[in-house]
Order: sequence, then structure tokens, then C-alpha cells
Amino acid sequence: MAVMQETTRIVLAGKEPRSTRTPRSAGGWLVLLGKVILGALFVIASLFPLAWMVIAGFKSKTEVVETPFQFFPEVWLWQNYAQILADPTFLRTLAWTFFGAILFTVGSLAVNSLAAYAFARLDFRFKGLIWTVVITTMFIPGMTILLTSFIVVTRLAMLDTLAVLVIPGLASAGMVFFIRQFYLNIPKSLEEAAMLDGCGRFGIFWRIFLPLSKPPFVVMGITAFLAYWNSYVWPILTITSPEKFVLQQYLATFRSERSTELGLLMAGSVLAAAPVIILFLIFQRQIIGNIKMAGLK
Repeated sequence: MAVMQETTRIVLAGKEPRSTRTPRSAGGWLVLLGKVILGALFVIASLFPLAWMVIAGFKSKTEVVETPFQFFPEVWLWQNYAQILADPTFLRTLAWTFFGAILFTVGSLAVNSLAAYAFARLDFRFKGLIWTVVITTMFIPGMTILLTSFIVVTRLAMLDTLAVLVIPGLASAGMVFFIRQFYLNIPKSLEEAAMLDGCGRFGIFWRIFLPLSKPPFVVMGITAFLAYWNSYVWPILTITSPEKFVLQQYLATFRSERSTELGLLMAGSVLAAAPVIILFLIFQRQIIGNIKMAGLK
């Protein structure tokens, strides 16, 4: 009681009460210093390959592999980036991959959000069993069904088309699970009010759930975009026409055909990674916040 009266007296007098924080001990400072050092080492280890790739793009083809190792080039060659940007094949591949990634992201969000809504709000026969089967597919490695997937798309005459890159990967159990967890926390009173106004199930999804879906859509949309942008094994199996190559195929072909021009290859790799890095920097706050929110729920 005396402490409360003293605090009230100080506040009324226009002064802030003194902090009651316990001073950090010598051991506490050592622990903090250790955490800072470990964090700095982790950041350096994470950023060093990216930094080296960027700088290697300014080196000549001999400087990239010369010994002893030299981080910075003796002469900064801007021609590598200028040459790769002037390559019409690279620009066409970049635009083609970006177009496919947008289609894949939009289609994936549409398919999986509808499935998530069905599992979160609709009641139908064998719902529990079907949900168990869907979740079980999360634990099946993609490589194990690669051959069967290839046989299916071959019989459907989808090889060497944009459809074979987009359609097979649209449905994702992980994405359905993530979005469903978000939909389970939307109050049912919103649905009941919409039903009283004569709204059907699809109308409820379109007018209520979809506008509220920005948090999971940001996280899952970027995940889908990255999955398409970085895809390599599946395009190698299903795409044979050079004009339909995705970005990773182009870089792999470039490396095999012009293996000595490593500086040019590093410049192309940097430009291929740039859109992904920019995307993350733009949405990093939403990504981290939404993942935390999903974890708390």
C-alpha cells in the first residue's frame, strides 16, 4: 500500500517512477555478448554466399576461380550485368517465368482457399476421413510421385506446355491446412448474418472470407511464387523447347554451354534472385507477423 501511495504521489507531481529493473549481472552481460556474437556469425554465414555472388558478377571469368581467393575484383567489370541484360533470351525467359509464377500463385490461392473454406465451414460425408487423407499427403516426398506424375501428364498430352508447369502443383495440402487454420478463427456470426441477408455459401466465401484472407494469402502467395520461380527438376523433365524454358533451366543450360564464363553466370544468377529478394523485402513484416499469428492460433 505504501509503495502504491508513493507511486501515485510521484505521478501526480509530474514525475515518472524510478525503474525497478534489476541491474544485469556480469554473467548476464556475458550471455548477452555470446548471443550477439552468435547472431552476427549467423548473419555473416547467411549473407556471405549472396554477397560473393553479387561481387563475382563484376569479375572476369579467370578471377572468379583464381587462387588465392580474392573477395573483391581487381577491376570492376560492369559488362557482365550489361551483357546478360542485353541478352534477349534471358529477358524472354525472365518474363516467361514471371508470367507462369503469377498464374501459378493466383491459381494455387484460388484452389486451396476454396478447399480450406470447405474443410473449415462445410459439413459433408466422410469429411474427417478426407481431411486425414489430405493431411497425410504432406508427409509424402514429392520425388516419390515424380514418375507417376510424369506418366499422367504424358497421357494427358500436357508435355512441353505452360499447363504442365502450372496445373500439377496447384493443390497443396500445406496451403490448405494453413488457410483453414485462419478460417476456423473467423466468427460464425458473420456467416449467420450473411445467410439472413440471403447470401449463399459461395457468396459468403466471396464477400466475407476472401476479403479477410490477406494475412494467409500473403504468406502462401509468396511461398507459391517461390516454388514456381525456383522449380528445376519438374521443368527439366517436362519442358524441351528452349523458348519455354523457365529461369532455372536457362541458367543450367547457360552453365553447360558456357561453363568458362563464370562471371556472366554469376551476374545472371544475381538478376534471377533479385525479384525474389525484393519480394521478401517488401512483404517481410507481413510474412513474419502472419507466421507468428498462425503459430499463436
